[in-house]
Amino acid sequence: MTTFWCVDVGSTFTKAVLVSAEGEVLHSGSTPTTIGTDVLDGVDALRARLPSEPEQTLVCSSAGGGLRLAVVGYEREVTGEAGYRVGLSAGARVVHVAAGELDGADIRALREQRPDIVLLVGGTDGGNSAVLLHNATRLARARITVPIVVAGNADAAEQVAGILRSTGRRFVLADNVVPRIGAISPLSARTAIREVFLQHVIGGKGLSRGPRFASLVRAPTPDAVLSGVAVLADVVGDVMVIDIGGATTDVYSALIPQGEDAAIERDVVGTLWQARTVEADLGMRWSAAGVAEAAARERIPLPPEVTAYAAAVSADPAHLPQGPAEVGHDLALARTAALVAARRHGRPHTSAESPRPLTDVGLVVGSGGVLRHNPAEQALEVVRAVTTDHSGGWRVPERAKVEVDTAYLLFAVGLLAPEHPETARALAGRIISADA
Repeated sequence: MTTFWCVDVGSTFTKAVLVSAEGEVLHSGSTPTTIGTDVLDGVDALRARLPSEPEQTLVCSSAGGGLRLAVVGYEREVTGEAGYRVGLSAGARVVHVAAGELDGADIRALREQRPDIVLLVGGTDGGNSAVLLHNATRLARARITVPIVVAGNADAAEQVAGILRSTGRRFVLADNVVPRIGAISPLSARTAIREVFLQHVIGGKGLSRGPRFASLVRAPTPDAVLSGVAVLADVVGDVMVIDIGGATTDVYSALIPQGEDAAIERDVVGTLWQARTVEADLGMRWSAAGVAEAAARERIPLPPEVTAYAAAVSADPAHLPQGPAEVGHDLALARTAALVAARRHGRPHTSAESPRPLTDVGLVVGSGGVLRHNPAEQALEVVRAVTTDHSGGWRVPERAKVEVDTAYLLFAVGLLAPEHPETARALAGRIISADA
């Protein structure tokens, strides 16, 4: 039997599933990620439990802080914003955004954030190139040695390449993320960021001895998940996924543009039809206090005992709920994190943008340990709260079915998609039938 072993090496846990060519889950397991020794120790421990040797091993990783990206753009509300969104869609943690002509203080601020990659954008094709060339010159002369992905004005690309090449900078040219006002083109830059991550970043984080781990990794974990969401959307139509973690809550959406949405470019930045947003202040442990603070700002009622619990688990992230009352507190935090994250995902990000067109989303999927490790009906109630949030200022999915990715399969769907699309589609189908 042909089988594929898909592994997600996370910052805290390493999770894996063995999948048949027909998309059947044959085996699954998890273990604490062995960052203290070698991340392959945990991977190999899980491999030893497999019932048979897989034909292929596919790995994604967010260990060691994942992919840290800095964006340098022309102006904050157009190319800077577009670069930010494209970076998130590539699975990055965007740690810094700079706009306009860089000066010495800007370079110092960028370096202090310790990015793994710099995404240099600016100007529409055939438009202004002065800022892009200025920033390329600044980066070329600065003490910044990380790779640079250039995705700005195509007419200036060769000049930028010459500037960076003159000082020995590592760089990759990609298509412009904003080829014209109202359009956003993420694919080329997203692919370039992924390739730079695999070639220059993952092997340099000190996660493993030798080249084996770097040779196994195919993508940053959030990139794999977004690819999995896109496959799921291809199977069932417009999809939204809310992943509630210990430190962040990530929201993914994959939409199929229809009608005027497909033909009219109304927003300055344009719509990214496969999108990811990351809320670093919303999490079940490290960022639990941020959930309570966000609830107050959003006027979402949260009982005092839940607020106190949020403060306690923020101080002790290893805490597990003790008894029914604390389980209830955990679920209340999850519901609030999901609501706030969904609102932020759906609302306009700039004054020149429309709300994200989520009304026709037919499936909302919840993910994260808090949902997988609680009874199915309670987990589904957390997700249902999002689909009835009509006071949040966003376009709520009106007739969406809700599911929970109880088996944690979306990352595996994304890993399989490039080389084994039919297996990926079959596995995606199991997510929507698992709780049927």
